[in-house]
Amino acid sequence: MALLDTVNVIEEQRWLEPASDVVQRAANEALTGGSARRKLDTFLNGTWLGHPLHPVLTDVPIGAWTVASALDAVEAVTGSRDFIPGADAAVTIGIVGALGSAVTGIAQWQYTIGRPRRLGLAHALLNVAALGLYGVSAVLRARGARRAGMWTALTGYGIVAASSYLGGDLVYAERLGVDHATSDTPLPDSWTAVMPEVSLPEGMPKRIEVDGVPLLLVRQQGRIFALGEVCSHLGGPLSEGTLDGCTVICPWHSSRFALDDGRVLDGPATFPQPHFAVRVLSGQIEVRRTSLPNPDGE
Repeated sequence: MALLDTVNVIEEQRWLEPASDVVQRAANEALTGGSARRKLDTFLNGTWLGHPLHPVLTDVPIGAWTVASALDAVEAVTGSRDFIPGADAAVTIGIVGALGSAVTGIAQWQYTIGRPRRLGLAHALLNVAALGLYGVSAVLRARGARRAGMWTALTGYGIVAASSYLGGDLVYAERLGVDHATSDTPLPDSWTAVMPEVSLPEGMPKRIEVDGVPLLLVRQQGRIFALGEVCSHLGGPLSEGTLDGCTVICPWHSSRFALDDGRVLDGPATFPQPHFAVRVLSGQIEVRRTSLPNPDGE
């Protein structure tokens, strides 16, 4: 409960709002707007990995600094200097990993709004403070002030722990970095009529609902496609997006998906869109789940 109260207190710090505006604008200018910058943004978000890249890299500093803390503790208790090289190396590895984690975290955070954006900035500021303390610790160790270096690192480790809690809240409470396109209500296994074929003009995305599941229907280049309508990145409405050949571009953050199978072609999205089987029968467009074999051969 105390940790939850702390999160609420941080979220209510309104000074985070204008500060996050400044940082977010700087991140947008650095990572979006041109072809090269978009490719960098796509890479940093982990589109190529099929999974957000930031949580992969966060394990590096946390793991390295945990090892450093353990070796420091052994050194402090036993007085042995045998663990000094390992502890100092772990501190350095953690610093390098934290830099990579910070860059990928900014790339992911730049698309947030409201509470997630404020909490994300607090999370980042805590990480910057921890990184600074570990940098000081590394300098102190190199100069032979090991005791001071140990205490500085321990303080940094406490800040990392608090920041990690905020990171967990961003994922599990705010759903940052998770697949927003999935639904607990699956499409029916059998073909289901959704609309007359004549009601779907060429090149005009249309949002429909089938058993509570929002779908995007598109007739493009003579073919009819059906995808999940909610963008997997942060829930943008693909029916309001732009068609480019046999692809659809999300209107919120410009993620681009293939209409034929929902795969991600351009980030920041990392998860593909659900795609569905489509056929036309007796003038009606019908859809169903794609995981079933089609006995009609259509």
